Amino acid sequence: MDKRRGLLALGIETSCDETAAAVVEMLPSGEGRILSSVVLSQVAEHAAFGGVVPEIAARAHVEALDGIIAAALADAGTPLAAVDLIAATAGPGLIGGLIVGLMTGKAIAAATGKPLVPVNHLEGHALTARLTDGLDFPYLLLLVSGGHTQIVLVEGVGRYTRWGTTIDDALGEAFDKTAKLIGLPYPGGPNVEKAAARGDARRFDLPRPLKGEKRPDFSFSGLKTAVRQAATAVAPLSAGDVDDIAASFQRAIVETLRDRVAISLERFHAAFPGLAAPALVVAGGVAANKAIRAALEGLCRDNGFRLVAPPLELCTDNGAMIAWAGLERLRAGLVADDAAGFTPRSRWPLDEQATPLIGAGRRGAKA
Repeated sequence: MDKRRGLLALGIETSCDETAAAVVEMLPSGEGRILSSVVLSQVAEHAAFGGVVPEIAARAHVEALDGIIAAALADAGTPLAAVDLIAATAGPGLIGGLIVGLMTGKAIAAATGKPLVPVNHLEGHALTARLTDGLDFPYLLLLVSGGHTQIVLVEGVGRYTRWGTTIDDALGEAFDKTAKLIGLPYPGGPNVEKAAARGDARRFDLPRPLKGEKRPDFSFSGLKTAVRQAATAVAPLSAGDVDDIAASFQRAIVETLRDRVAISLERFHAAFPGLAAPALVVAGGVAANKAIRAALEGLCRDNGFRLVAPPLELCTDNGAMIAWAGLERLRAGLVADDAAGFTPRSRWPLDEQATPLIGAGRRGAKA
């Protein structure tokens, strides 16, 4: 390796419906630089079905991945021979897509003699703030996506403790199902947010699930049911009805998140009383929602926390976070010698000691 530069990693991400690859550099100081990040979305392929179809997603990954990797290397101006590490998402996710990405990573590693790091997709999200903001451990992670809604204490690479999780639907799943109920197109999350901006958020009185309970868990199934009942009561829906339901739903989500996350902020203060600048990291596709970000910023400000939200393109699935997680694991000495024998995992919780609950390591329609 050229000692004048840092370590270079090629990251491959195929866990759901984005085919992605990136080249990331870890400088000798530990800082990170994204040299390239190429993401091919499959939204158009799945839109007609109102959600991700696993077989279509896997086939699309097969067709696109080689070209995406070549584009990432070209954009970075980095030949494959100069890469020091191959990192590929190995779970959790849709098993067909995981097989495509991980097998491709294994083939490249075998052909080049480079080390392979199978990466937990959730760990990619958990460590992104260290790539973008140089964040020190420990910190809290709020992971909100199509398949996951969790509060996780992050104390180091590979050191994760789940404090709270959804007991039913993930937040992104609730957005997508609400969109479908009120006739908004896929992808649901962004379209609900657009409709909510036009609507009256006080028209429909929707529940705030688990509000006031001391455990820091989440629940969205009852809220989804309440949306269906509200829509049925005023059917057939006018455009104004759709906007008002979306606004009322988003307001209920925002207030629920404030209540649920506040419990973990208080717990973090108690666990680390001497920490000068505690941070809450928000990651996952739902973190792109501006109303949610604004609410979390206010909550953090009121509780002496700093909100760290990676750029929107790094909140959704991407290869850069996978490459960075691989580099972090390499630096921490957590690269296994038998990585070539690693098999993809559709379920792979960050905190493997936590009591299994729905949402603890599951991938749904979108992360």
